[in-house]
Amino acid sequence: MVKVRQDAWSHEDDLLLAETVLRHIREGSTQLNAFDEVGDKLNRTSAACGFRWNAEVRAKYDNAIDLAKRQRKEKKRALAGQSARVRKPVTPIAAPVLENEEQPTTDYTPAIVESSPITMDTVIRFLKEVKKDYYASNQSKASLVHMQEENTNLKEEIKDLQQQLKQTEQQLATIQEDYQVFIQIMDRARKMTVLEETGSAAPAFRMDKNGNLQQLAQGNQAL
Repeated sequence: MVKVRQDAWSHEDDLLLAETVLRHIREGSTQLNAFDEVGDKLNRTSAACGFRWNAEVRAKYDNAIDLAKRQRKEKKRALAGQSARVRKPVTPIAAPVLENEEQPTTDYTPAIVESSPITMDTVIRFLKEVKKDYYASNQSKASLVHMQEENTNLKEEIKDLQQQLKQTEQQLATIQEDYQVFIQIMDRARKMTVLEETGSAAPAFRMDKNGNLQQLAQGNQAL
């Protein structure tokens, strides 16, 4: 089953991750096995579990990790002591034992081997899962950058539209002023037509530079 869970880690998830890793350390297992176990329980990849452990959880359990390592060493020593009591007396030269090194075995002692040792296939699988999570993270970052660019472009478009609206309002105000002047001219022309129809001497008019009609005096009409 493909593990696709990508939601945020809860406190219970972190607690399960910490308890599982500490248990594997005490039992002499590997952290990769712990990440696999937690991933199966939480429907997450082992790479995601490993990243969460190293980035957020591990720093909170330094003392518990040290204690788990001491318990692992004590358990190995106890198993070695039990096997030493039942085997035949021998005087071998003991080699120094490292923290993660297994005790040497003979015909009289059972082998103590980690339940799932680290293999090349395990490392390759872990790196592939890390790579998948890395690509998913890059895709999320690319989507965020794209959305930010679209937001910037929309803001620029809104700014241009507001400027165009302002210019249109100014043009409308100018048209309204011109319309009022036109109405005044038409009204004066109508009044002149009424005077002509009643037989009165039609006064003479001229238009000034502002577009307004001015009536001429009688003496200026002959000119």
